[in-house]
Amino acid sequence: MKIDVLSLFPEMFTGVFNQSILKRAQENGMVSYRVTNFRDYSTNKHKSVDDYPYGGGAGMVLTPQPVFDAVANLSDGKRPRVILMCPQGERFTQKKAEELAKEEHLIFICGHYEGYDERIRENLVTDEISIGDFVLTGGELGSMVVIDSVTRLLPGVLGNDTSAPMDSFSSGLLEHPHYTRPAEYEGMSVPDVLMSGNHEAIRKWRLKESLRRTWNRRSDLLDDRNLTKEEKKLLSEIKNEKE
Repeated sequence: MKIDVLSLFPEMFTGVFNQSILKRAQENGMVSYRVTNFRDYSTNKHKSVDDYPYGGGAGMVLTPQPVFDAVANLSDGKRPRVILMCPQGERFTQKKAEELAKEEHLIFICGHYEGYDERIRENLVTDEISIGDFVLTGGELGSMVVIDSVTRLLPGVLGNDTSAPMDSFSSGLLEHPHYTRPAEYEGMSVPDVLMSGNHEAIRKWRLKESLRRTWNRRSDLLDDRNLTKEEKKLLSEIKNEKE
């Protein structure tokens, strides 16, 4: 996958792309990152990328020319997925991350100031994404979140192909609790079933605890889930335990 980022502050991405899983993914040839300052594409003598909005109002608006030219140059004649980071956009979810992870080329546009010229939205962008109902100073931090979420889903990036499908939200449920050594720590013990060696009992325990955690923390995720017969039985047990 190729990931391009258009930003007025490309230095913000240096640490993120050169650490941990994102760094190894690039070193292993699974993804390539490129951050471009779209100010370099401005054709006016002051290299400005913003201007006052027509009709008046507070703040400055990003002009279309530098963004359009940058995307055209980075697209290599193909039609990439062009993502505008914007608080008005679609709420980012694991499902969206899985969708984007199937693409060959993603271009992220990170804006600043009051907003974007509407022609960028209408004629250039394929997706508008928000990471939550709040406003940041720019799109950089949001794009980092999306890129991290997408990159870890690429085949081979995590080193264990079963890790991503078991994540919270990927299965439709929150993930079950995890334990590691020591078996007992300051009077707190690991559940016996996890050390039993009984794989079926462990599977059932994990499913039940996943359902329990989802019911307690995000019961809305169960509203549209087509529960299996086993899941219905386990969920009924969980509800009875709370009574």
